[in-house]
Amino acid sequence: MGTAPYKRILLKLSGEQLAGKTGGGFDAEFGAWLAKEIKKVTDSGAQMVVMVGGGNYARGEQLAGHGIKRVTADQIGMLGTMMNGLALTDIFESQGIKTRCLSSIFAEQVAESFTHRLANKHLEKGRVVITVGGIGRPYLTTDTAAVSLALELDCDVVLKATKVDGVYDKDPEKFPDAVKLDHVEFQKAVADDSIKVMDKAAMGLAMEHGLSLVVFDAMHDDALLKSAQGHTTGTTIG
Repeated sequence: MGTAPYKRILLKLSGEQLAGKTGGGFDAEFGAWLAKEIKKVTDSGAQMVVMVGGGNYARGEQLAGHGIKRVTADQIGMLGTMMNGLALTDIFESQGIKTRCLSSIFAEQVAESFTHRLANKHLEKGRVVITVGGIGRPYLTTDTAAVSLALELDCDVVLKATKVDGVYDKDPEKFPDAVKLDHVEFQKAVADDSIKVMDKAAMGLAMEHGLSLVVFDAMHDDALLKSAQGHTTGTTIG
């Protein structure tokens, strides 16, 4: 049995998902499909914030080294999120979804700078807000940035889209007898090293403030809408 529909939702998408079938870069066909799925949610009356990762272009942690400083590498990763956000904004608009792209790094020529008041204003006017640049600082993943942003904007839940349909008691790719868990307590999710579906710092921040996280496979028709209505087939962490 699901909970009541969420009124304001933050959807966290990874760069890997946005790469779609391309294996790297941005898959516009997937972006168009995603737009249709998000429109179902906004048409139901919910407000949507979308935070995108940038791993399909660059991962800061992997780039660092051989003369590239970690701070610079993370900044390159932030620029990768911006490319994804700009592409999604155009696609969403082409599908009739009023959308604004807000950036946590200074890039006025291509995106509005993120402020709390501006983001709230766009959401209250029924626009989808896509945020890029993560949290704007190095050493923090977009998972952690997503939880921080959800708290700042009073979101009811963070929907974490993944390539698996939830959290398992062990790696389902390695263990055929792995069992999917419908609900995981924060303490277990943070302490259990086998649960790697979300950054530990992100889960710790959500735990501290009592913000529910839902881990689900968003790559199916209506999966996002069902999750937005509290009927996810994934795993709730909280």
